[in-house]
Amino acid sequence: MKKGTPIFGSMILVILITACSGDVKNQEKEDSPITETLLLKNFKPRSIYNLTETLVEKAKYPIIDMHSHVYAKNSDEVSQWVETMDAVGIEKTVILSHLHGPDFDSVVDMYSGYPDRFDIWCGIDYSACETDSFHRTAIAELKRCVEKGAKGVGELGDKGKGLFYSKPPAWGMHPDDDRMVAIWRAVAELGLPVNLHVADPKWMYEKMDSTNDGMMNAFKWRLDNQEGIRDHGEMMDILERTLQKNPNTTFVACHFANCSYDLSIAGRLLDTYPNLYLDNSARYAEVSAIPRAAGKFYTAYQDRILYGTDMGRSLNMYRMTFRLMETADEHLYLPYNSYHWPLHALDLPDEVLEKVYRKNAAKIMRDS
Repeated sequence: MKKGTPIFGSMILVILITACSGDVKNQEKEDSPITETLLLKNFKPRSIYNLTETLVEKAKYPIIDMHSHVYAKNSDEVSQWVETMDAVGIEKTVILSHLHGPDFDSVVDMYSGYPDRFDIWCGIDYSACETDSFHRTAIAELKRCVEKGAKGVGELGDKGKGLFYSKPPAWGMHPDDDRMVAIWRAVAELGLPVNLHVADPKWMYEKMDSTNDGMMNAFKWRLDNQEGIRDHGEMMDILERTLQKNPNTTFVACHFANCSYDLSIAGRLLDTYPNLYLDNSARYAEVSAIPRAAGKFYTAYQDRILYGTDMGRSLNMYRMTFRLMETADEHLYLPYNSYHWPLHALDLPDEVLEKVYRKNAAKIMRDS
């Protein structure tokens, strides 16, 4: 030992470290029951930040909701929905029925009491997709739906195994399939926009393990365990080929084309294909986790993004979307965020809001 080394000081330090280590171990032991037994689905954090909470009761500008579904099941519920729309500033709602035949007709009839408040979109009849008569059968039904009142086509969905939202599904046939070219051409000739759901958020294709930061939502919608499924990158290739083959057809790739994790992918497609629009429906949680990047994206592509909900018809749901788009509130945990990560509002400029809320939709809507 070197001369002058403070022996007693060193001993005291060792004792203190040992004591502290014991405290840590004891604390870990006390904490271990909850850390070892808490399930992800039961993790429901609440923010303790003392920050501004802004309630936006009514949208700053009139809105066309470009992505909703048949949430009202009878005429009374339709009337209640209209009352909610009036309260929050929704001028019109697009009902993406993805139906055809008598099912589509029944939806048109149910909403017919408010023709100026709802546009009903139809689906594609895939029933003859394995036959040479497919395009003739599908186009004939499409024209019949237009005569009945269809104002667009959708939501048509393909998460990697083929088009499946309409009944019967067309497993194995993707939007870029040559069998669909005649259909898309007919859609364009009829002046109809198409709402197309391609892929799902990237988290759903990733491994469901401790590295997947979106697993609390992704596990419910997981696609990583689907045999024969096209992955996220392949689905983006399918979307691009669809746009290339059908330049005269207007496509709305819903949910930010499911590229919230990398908005540059969606940006490149928008830059390349003027027939493409995006809607923001049901992806508020994904983009509000990255407010600066999302805000820049909204501003850069303010002429090509459409407002949508896809989350029901409640007052609180609409007001949540307004808060996330119009205010600068931070670190929010909201009931419509099943990822359970905090959200940050985007505080979008008025010019951007007005375009996203209504002006962009008016450009592509039939008979507007």
